[in-house]
Amino acid sequence: MENASQAPVILVTGGSRGVGAATARLAAAQGYDVVISYLSDESAADTVIADVRAAGRQGLAVRADSADPAQVARLFAELDRTFGRLDVLVNNAAILQRQCRLEDLDFERMHRIFAVNAIGPILCAQQAIKRMSSRHNARGGSVINVSSAAARLGSPNEYVDYAASKGALETFTTGFAKEVAREGIRVNCVRPGHIYTQMHASGGEPGRVDRVKDSIPMGRGGQPEEVARAILWLASAEASFVTGTFLDVTGGK
Repeated sequence: MENASQAPVILVTGGSRGVGAATARLAAAQGYDVVISYLSDESAADTVIADVRAAGRQGLAVRADSADPAQVARLFAELDRTFGRLDVLVNNAAILQRQCRLEDLDFERMHRIFAVNAIGPILCAQQAIKRMSSRHNARGGSVINVSSAAARLGSPNEYVDYAASKGALETFTTGFAKEVAREGIRVNCVRPGHIYTQMHASGGEPGRVDRVKDSIPMGRGGQPEEVARAILWLASAEASFVTGTFLDVTGGK
């Protein structure tokens, strides 16, 4: 079905909370119809979609584990049925597990973190290419991968597996951007720093941003909306000659 509104359509993976939710809400305010995927919190996803609709846009929430190719395919099939187009993909879904040293990481944890944080965006990007690339007679589009300053810093004693998975995402960004640069698709990456989101609780330290904020040159943590603005700038025509680029949203760290 072709989207009756003809508004541009953005898909934000992991859109029920944190940076993803802020991106979905800001996208609606900027005139996008919005699709979000979420892993488990249906009520949080429904709240985001209610806000999208309150902004006068259409919204769709789909439960999908981005590390599962079958669920990713179903997510994009639902997007096709509802909107019939895709203009922007934000690969935001990611997981973090409890802080620990390298020798204490178990294999299942490593595998799951790489599956969600590195392989998931690749699976979603494969689907996006088919709906964006001029090779597939599509109108072009923009992909924004959400990495982390951890990819530069390494997260010693805390999350080396998470940091390594984000490093993989960044190398993928570079290769993907070059591969589709002449097909109407721009691919960029945002690196948030210490942002006030619920994700830190997953690492066992809900107050982590306040603990480390003095190490940030600007002296404070960031808000999810500040990351969302960077994402949507990269998505927009204002960034028309920007691809394969990494934008730090870190307060200078």
